[in-house]
Amino acid sequence: MMDERKEIQEAIYAGERALDSLYAAQDKLNSARSWGIFDLLGGGFFTDLIKHSKMDDAAGCMEDARYRIKVFQKELKDVDLTCNLRLEVGGFLNFADFFFDGVVADYLVQSKIADAREQVQDAISMVKSALDSLRRLV
Repeated sequence: MMDERKEIQEAIYAGERALDSLYAAQDKLNSARSWGIFDLLGGGFFTDLIKHSKMDDAAGCMEDARYRIKVFQKELKDVDLTCNLRLEVGGFLNFADFFFDGVVADYLVQSKIADAREQVQDAISMVKSALDSLRRLV
């Protein structure tokens, strides 16, 4: 009983760390989205630099979240709960946006940011759901 409780606590801790990383990624993606909108409205080169810096920050947070989700999935297996979480981190069309800066390239970048935001939001919902299940076991 004590070992089971310990495993559940470890899984909760891992889930909370994954959630922290997902929230950080969400924050960075929201910032990149805002800069992307400004860029669509005619922001220019410096706006591109800031937007891509935010996108790079978001990609780093998403990589961290991917790692923490893997740890969480391992901990879930220890308590016989499974949760199929996947987080994809793709390229953000940096080359096209810098060198073919225009409405079409900017729109494609915004589309990639929106896709990543949706993936992060889905992962947040799944981790929260798994954490709720774990907390009911304690």
